[in-house]
Amino acid sequence: MEKTQKKGTVKFFNGKQIPLEMHKVRIVQSLKLVPVERRLEAIGEAGYNSFLMGTKDIFLDMLTDSGTNAMSDEQLSKMFVADDAYAGSQSFVKFQKSVSHVFGKNLLLPVHQGRAAENIISQIFVRQGSVIPMNYHFTTTLAHIQLNGGRVVELFTPEAMKIKSAHPFKGNIDVVRLEELIKKTGTENIPFIRMEASTNLIGGQPFSMDNLKNVRRVADKYKLIIVLDASLIGENAFFIQKREQGYEERSIGFILKEMCDLCDMVYFSGRKVSSSRGGAICTNNIDLYNKMKDLVPLYEGFLTYGGISIREIEAMTVGLYETLDEDVVGQSPSFINYAANELDKLGIPVILPGGALGCHVDAKQFLAHIPQADYPAGALVAAFYIISGIRGMERGTMSSIRDEQGNDILADLELMRLAFPRRVFTLSQVEYLIDRLNWLFHNKELVGGIKFVEEPPVLRFFTGRLAPIGNWPEKLVAKFKADFGDSL
Repeated sequence: MEKTQKKGTVKFFNGKQIPLEMHKVRIVQSLKLVPVERRLEAIGEAGYNSFLMGTKDIFLDMLTDSGTNAMSDEQLSKMFVADDAYAGSQSFVKFQKSVSHVFGKNLLLPVHQGRAAENIISQIFVRQGSVIPMNYHFTTTLAHIQLNGGRVVELFTPEAMKIKSAHPFKGNIDVVRLEELIKKTGTENIPFIRMEASTNLIGGQPFSMDNLKNVRRVADKYKLIIVLDASLIGENAFFIQKREQGYEERSIGFILKEMCDLCDMVYFSGRKVSSSRGGAICTNNIDLYNKMKDLVPLYEGFLTYGGISIREIEAMTVGLYETLDEDVVGQSPSFINYAANELDKLGIPVILPGGALGCHVDAKQFLAHIPQADYPAGALVAAFYIISGIRGMERGTMSSIRDEQGNDILADLELMRLAFPRRVFTLSQVEYLIDRLNWLFHNKELVGGIKFVEEPPVLRFFTGRLAPIGNWPEKLVAKFKADFGDSL
């Protein structure tokens, strides 16, 4: 086997390498591709916000991998044997054992999803004036920290902002800057250091084990704790195994445990990490556990279900064990890598190397004629839906916030994220994505900007409504019909 060939990837006689699905399809769900005229109407009805669209008008839903990963037959079967007790459920006992086995953490607080964990952590540890250093923020993380009076400081390395790079770990934190920040801010003002596994907003990019060990050394030196957002920890472990020297022969399970051992507290969204719903905070520190546990019954539910359906707890338990399987955690990254490399061959600007969660298209380069203030990433998401029926997500200035004067804080990156939930899409569907995006790239001058017409003050990208600047959507449809005729 050649070094460039990975498990789950097969080299064909003609020399081409494509990702191979290590599963078979036994239950299917029908899809519909509505005509381009209807797609234009649908995006208008949704206020040019892909979050507000109904699935009846969507062909491939690549909005997110959150709660949309395919469940295994083992997960589904376990949902039928759930112990539905309000308190003391034996399904929770199984969940506890799986967390201990996979993450090495024995004290567990269940919550209904990842942002619920962020709410509890922020309420307990963040106060007015707190500073939280991290490799990069996530939207809900930032909101919870700010609502509790804190601020985040992103200490990413220069490689993180390079769209096309050979650097294997663009999610690393800059350890030199971290220590400088601690000295400047004072340890009393830093409740914790946050590390996000496979940083969502900069292309699903992982951090290395070496980087995490260096962060641990700094944390120990200044007696600080490390909080790990482990929602995409399986993929981060997969990248460490494939890209970091010394871990080539280590199992995913070994790498996962080592990552978690280096952190004082781990939280995750079951919607991502285990192909189910729910989430949890876990630790081996009884003092940290006791500080947080009383907020679980207040906000979530009793300590043995935390607002999660017991059936979902059974599924999440199995899903955590499946996270140790390279064929499971590696399927999405292999498809993402294939799509990103094929798009790059066509000259389409995408985040390289391919990361976790999705294929990320750089809207700054794709739509260089649209200023950031007119939300090029959001416009690209809308335009791509119109010509393909594929729903993506904006990860740029629309997902950012405004400053105290009401001006947009321009995002570091303007990305259209096309999520690849685990074991959901086929290779022919990926080829369709590549073809339609290639057509749009050759007709990119037709796409214009968008503007808010209804803008919520918090997390505006979820429910805000926008409108096109000018009549560019109609022109785009006219060109599409001229080129494709009656084809959808």
